[in-house]
Amino acid sequence: MEIIKKGIWMLVPLFFSAEGSAQQLDTLKLKKDTTNVPRRTVAYAADKIAIVRPLNIEFSLPAPYNFTAKQGDTPLRDGKVNDFTQLKVSANVNFLKKKTWMLGATAGYRFISAESNMFEPLTNNPTVIKEEFHYLFSSLNFSYFSTLFNKRTIYSSSVIVEGSNQHFERVKGFLSGVMVLKGTAKTKMSVGLAVNIDPTAQLPVIPIFTYEHRFDNGLIADVTLPKSVYLRKYLFKNTGRVSLGAELDQTTFYVYKIESSNPDQRFQYRQLDINSGIIYEHAIGDFIITGKTGVKLTPSGRLFRKEDNFDDAVFEIKPDPVFYFNIGVSFNPFTFLKKNK
Repeated sequence: MEIIKKGIWMLVPLFFSAEGSAQQLDTLKLKKDTTNVPRRTVAYAADKIAIVRPLNIEFSLPAPYNFTAKQGDTPLRDGKVNDFTQLKVSANVNFLKKKTWMLGATAGYRFISAESNMFEPLTNNPTVIKEEFHYLFSSLNFSYFSTLFNKRTIYSSSVIVEGSNQHFERVKGFLSGVMVLKGTAKTKMSVGLAVNIDPTAQLPVIPIFTYEHRFDNGLIADVTLPKSVYLRKYLFKNTGRVSLGAELDQTTFYVYKIESSNPDQRFQYRQLDINSGIIYEHAIGDFIITGKTGVKLTPSGRLFRKEDNFDDAVFEIKPDPVFYFNIGVSFNPFTFLKKNK
């Protein structure tokens, strides 16, 4: 099972390309390097997006929450999720880095243990459903660094495969282009466009906008649309960082043998999450300890046949807002935080 927002991890090559190029004139804690754009790209990406780091492990747990449900157009009785524990592990490596291009790969695994109270649609009898899901993905990522209209421009592409512990499911593609409009010690800004090559994608074409500004009081406005909006502050002599804001995530996984008339039919579940709250990160050597907490908003979650798309749901839920907690550890030798030994 996968609860990563699929769009987010597929946007990784785009985000790190855009931010990395703006890093040329930044005064963050990297050695000056006027030629190695790929190195700056990786460092800036790893600072913002955990999946870009060489190794990332996270554990997430929401409080129990209620939800409304419907099967097709038929409303069902409300249910309750008692447990939705998640463990995710990802690894990223860039094995070829040149002055104008970079080639790498990403792999990840997601485990979810879920328990919910529901009512049988036909008998209306209460039932407890306990399930475990395993979701796996990998991608081959390529980025090319160039200029357009005298502006740093980065083109990225990814080939992504995903599935479960039972079956291989999909091959998808992702293309993007980003132009850096401004890159100074205080302000960085870029715009771009991404194309999601996936027949089930909710947004096949995605506009991208990134903006970062460092205020004189030490606060940092960090906007990466459509991914996140944060206000950040370094603490404890730059060994820690606190962030307030919100980010998008996505839950997706594959479900099997739930249709008695056609047990071979495969389904996919997907939901978009808006996680708002506070994040604290602390560096210990090359490792980053991260804690997140706040409120998760989920507009809807839908189950659809694998060959259909998100709009052709056979089952839909609308969860109530819920408190969540997340803790993680990453290996990140590129961190901008000072490293306590």
